[in-house]
Amino acid sequence: MASEINDSNFEELVIKSDKPVLVDFWAEWCGPCRNIAPYIEEISKEYEGKAFVYKCDIDNSPATVNKFGIRNIPTVLFFKGGNIADKQVGSAPKTTYTTKLNALI
Repeated sequence: MASEINDSNFEELVIKSDKPVLVDFWAEWCGPCRNIAPYIEEISKEYEGKAFVYKCDIDNSPATVNKFGIRNIPTVLFFKGGNIADKQVGSAPKTTYTTKLNALI
């Protein structure tokens, strides 16, 4: 299951990670976010041990949202070595997320 992250643990879990990281910026009230949620959960299980998968609720993490300029959701950021390596804005098929993540592994 994808773990929740927020302003207080984002740096430790994402920026300092030694593995690629997928972060899904979402909100409970966002329909497209709910549409991709099953994909994010499947990816978190499929990539266990190879990459980390987190969900960041934009309503609970304003500093992180501002830091990365998140303006539309869902936005999925892909990190490697503490830096943004790729991103996907808006909902997309599962293969879009896995292809981007595979490129970082």
